[in-house]
Amino acid sequence: METPIALATGLGEPSSDDLMENLFRREAGRLVARLARRLGSDSLELAEDSVQEALTRALAVWPFKGVPDRPAAWIWRVAHNAAIDRLRADSRPDVHQVEIMLENIIDGPVLEDPDLPTYANEIADDRLALIFACCHPEIALPSRLSLTLKTACGFGVREIASALLVDEPTIAQRLLRARRRLRDSKIDVTMPKPEELTVRLPSVLDTVYLLFNEGYDATEGDDLLRRDLCIEAIELAVSLADHPIAGLPDTQALAALLLFHGARIDTRVDGQGDILLLPDQDRSRWDRQMISEGFRRMEKSQQASAMSEYHLLAGIAACHAIAPTFEETRWGAIRGFYDQLPQTPVNMLNRAVAIAMDEGEENGLRAIDEVRGAPELRRYYLLPATEGELLRRQGRTEEADSCFRRAIELAGTEPVRRFLRRKLG
Repeated sequence: METPIALATGLGEPSSDDLMENLFRREAGRLVARLARRLGSDSLELAEDSVQEALTRALAVWPFKGVPDRPAAWIWRVAHNAAIDRLRADSRPDVHQVEIMLENIIDGPVLEDPDLPTYANEIADDRLALIFACCHPEIALPSRLSLTLKTACGFGVREIASALLVDEPTIAQRLLRARRRLRDSKIDVTMPKPEELTVRLPSVLDTVYLLFNEGYDATEGDDLLRRDLCIEAIELAVSLADHPIAGLPDTQALAALLLFHGARIDTRVDGQGDILLLPDQDRSRWDRQMISEGFRRMEKSQQASAMSEYHLLAGIAACHAIAPTFEETRWGAIRGFYDQLPQTPVNMLNRAVAIAMDEGEENGLRAIDEVRGAPELRRYYLLPATEGELLRRQGRTEEADSCFRRAIELAGTEPVRRFLRRKLG
């Protein structure tokens, strides 16, 4: 059977128009991780600036000279050289430290072929090491996710704010404080010792899940799906699940959850990029190998003494994965899983959908009333969109249209706005 990563990378190749965006998105975090591991966490900004310089140069050169045969290697080489140039020009008094960093980066290989297995393995190790460094207990919990998404995953401040449901100035402050703490505490960009690894693991799993969610349901832009982010998250989850220490039951449950969702990713939009909801998806196109692998990971997760949030979410995804048709979905079981999840506003809104499907729209609307005033959902388009759909099903068209208009104002992607406009009237 194909490996999970092979299955994940089969979710669809980006078009030539998407090459630059997907390449930059995937390579930025990877190369920052690689440079940071050699330079040390106190030079994280140097690593970020060097990679950014390489990407900027690519944007200036490639349109005229063409995309190189090995674009990722080209970016790495330019970033590598930019970091060396900046270190040599460094006038800080700690000359000895600069010499050590120069030694580390010069002695490392300037990789010519990013497709070599050794490159893939080293990059995976570098990414995990940087993610674990960003999730160090010395860094405040709210800042860990922001720093990891920005540094290791290439998210912008606006994307992080949308993913975490907070405003952009707050994210900017979190990033500033987190970088300062990372530098001042001299946190190593290495895989932590076993006892430290398990302490940081929950934050790492949360970050991987947020990365997948941004790819599965993008918060902004022209596309609903960003396959590169989904692939990245699945690869990270599987790498963690296969790690001899990190592969704990919670990690297996997260890998199962992402594999279940990844199995149906290509049926979530039609040929024009418009949304296809579960009732309209072609289930014969769901990737049965990925679903089987998800159940294998789910079985391994059962060794837990207690079910985590990822166990429960994987249970919900499994109910959808095994339903032969939408009408045969076990909504009662799904509602049961939501009853056991932490009662966050987003979980409660999703629970309201399960209640509506299991007990009727009126009960679903009553469940929505319980979260209507939650500050976290004030700019969350799915709140008015969900309420509008339940009202529409009841024939309350004017109220539904008012909800859909509000949802259109809040939606961040054009496919979502198009979908909601079709609901109007």
